[in-house]
Amino acid sequence: RDVMLGNVQTLSANKDEAFDLLRLALTSPRFDDDATTRVRAQILAGLRFDENDPETVASIAWDRLAFPGHPYGRPIKGALGSISSMAPADLKDCASRIFARDKLVISVVGDIDPETLGKALDHIFGGLPAKSQLTEVADANPPLGPTRKIIAMDVPQSVAQFGHRGIARKDPDFIPAYVLNYIIGGGGFSSRLMEEVREKRGLAYSVSSNLYPFEHGAVFIGNVATKNDAVGQSLDVIESELRRLASDGPSAEELASAKSYLTGAYALRFESSTSIASQLLAIQIEDLGIDYVQKRNALIEQVGLEDIKRVANRLFEADRLITTIVGKPVEPRVGAAPG
Repeated sequence: RDVMLGNVQTLSANKDEAFDLLRLALTSPRFDDDATTRVRAQILAGLRFDENDPETVASIAWDRLAFPGHPYGRPIKGALGSISSMAPADLKDCASRIFARDKLVISVVGDIDPETLGKALDHIFGGLPAKSQLTEVADANPPLGPTRKIIAMDVPQSVAQFGHRGIARKDPDFIPAYVLNYIIGGGGFSSRLMEEVREKRGLAYSVSSNLYPFEHGAVFIGNVATKNDAVGQSLDVIESELRRLASDGPSAEELASAKSYLTGAYALRFESSTSIASQLLAIQIEDLGIDYVQKRNALIEQVGLEDIKRVANRLFEADRLITTIVGKPVEPRVGAAPG
């Protein structure tokens, strides 16, 4: 939502030709009619598929409720009408405004020395305008619920997305919140929601949560997929666990397990040249500092039980969730308005 990403991967023997093709694509994009027509058709086909995909419908509806009147509330793939009318001239205009050097962030991994790389980067990107012409985006302030929207779809199970405002990436509480999210719903079968909703009660096929610290508005979002007649009970259990964490925090055992996994698994993000480049790019985009790789695990280890209890109380507002449900839910709860 905040960045446009691209990558090129090439054999060292082919790097000069690959780098020159990348230069042409960025500085002199053609957007030929046949290519534009082909890609537009692919996107339109994807949008038509998404119209019948419960997870996507729930997500788009949730964004509209959480970010009313804000760019974050728009579907990131566009809409059928806007994509259908898009012409090569529109793409050229967009490229001329957003492809520039002032917002450019680059990471490179591979068999290339600094001097050669410096010359290559000047060659590839030097022809771009010095400054972009980006539209200013205001900070969003996602409203708190309770808000519940039901979207009818003739499917055997319902999908629900729930959440509310979150914690920004540069907030001092983000790392404790990151550990907390692993405990509540980010840890797969180790998470509390999976244990309470699926393992103990058999209510859901899947349940998870995540933090999305967007540049202009952070949110906490969870998802659950369950039988139509188990939606209300599943959401009740989820809200109960959020409420319990907000008041009591996690146990010492949960915290220790989460920190052990999150620190131990960090090395797996650096398994290949591609994954290393991706991590280095993210560190730059988030402005985390050149030493973040060295200090990241220590930041997680420093999270104490009192820290995470305080952040749980700050983050989770179980009675103020924004929730979208797609399917044919048996939904007896008060306040459930059909969409």
